[in-house]
Amino acid sequence: MNAADKAYNDLLIQIMNEGEDKSNRTGIDTRGIFGCQMRFDLSEKFPALTTKKLAMKSVTSELLWFLEGSGDERRLAEILYGKPREELTDKKTIWTANAQADYWKPKAKFDGDLGRVYGVQWRDWTAPDGTKVDQIADIINTIKNNPGDRRIILTAWNPGELDKMALPPCHCFAQFYVVNGKLSCQLYQRSCDMFLGVPFNIASYALLTCMLAQVCGLKPGDFVHTLGDAHIYHNHFDQVKIQVEREPLELPTLWLNPECKNIEDFTMDDIKLENYQHHDPIKADMAV
Repeated sequence: MNAADKAYNDLLIQIMNEGEDKSNRTGIDTRGIFGCQMRFDLSEKFPALTTKKLAMKSVTSELLWFLEGSGDERRLAEILYGKPREELTDKKTIWTANAQADYWKPKAKFDGDLGRVYGVQWRDWTAPDGTKVDQIADIINTIKNNPGDRRIILTAWNPGELDKMALPPCHCFAQFYVVNGKLSCQLYQRSCDMFLGVPFNIASYALLTCMLAQVCGLKPGDFVHTLGDAHIYHNHFDQVKIQVEREPLELPTLWLNPECKNIEDFTMDDIKLENYQHHDPIKADMAV
């Protein structure tokens, strides 16, 4: 069994066997544990889990959308489908349900507006004096010029603007670490939908780490995933049982276009998984 699928499957089994049941805002109960960690070596293989198909196009498009600094769900659709929004009225993204949620509609400035979510905080954090902070640019500059710094931090959790977000950030704090020519990342995720969200989050931050490493002239190191409330929704129990019984396959490798020297250079065509073997997708409803 490959190390990535093993770490993930072992955690699923632990939660099913040892987790506590509790209610939450969605109305669908969860079974979960608090405080756990997985580690993935990015130096050779990429942790796209194989026991069900990962929607890598959705992972890639969302990350590029974050890196643009956008909070516009229809812009995400444009990146994902490669067409102008006028042609995408019937096309959905992983953020469509949040954009259309009744609790958020009265606050939205326009159709598709998600407020000051992840990418906006990454590229346009607003300080108390009105100064704008581009965290991604600062991170790249620090990695290149002061790689031993212990303050290479990316945060989406802005307490002063949580009420301006369609969804407060689940993956909210990441630290980058450089040693021996390799870039590693540790993510803290406060809320972890183990079946639907976490495989996506693993791939997203592994991809971000690899992209940052390339533009900074480094090799990828480790991705360390620290989870707060790690839970499985009760309506995902049957799907989890199917997944943990599947035999993991060999992990794929990640190809990044070597011509991309700046983080803004990357497009959908510049990011590919090679030799990705996987089992069939397993459908499940997302709790909103």
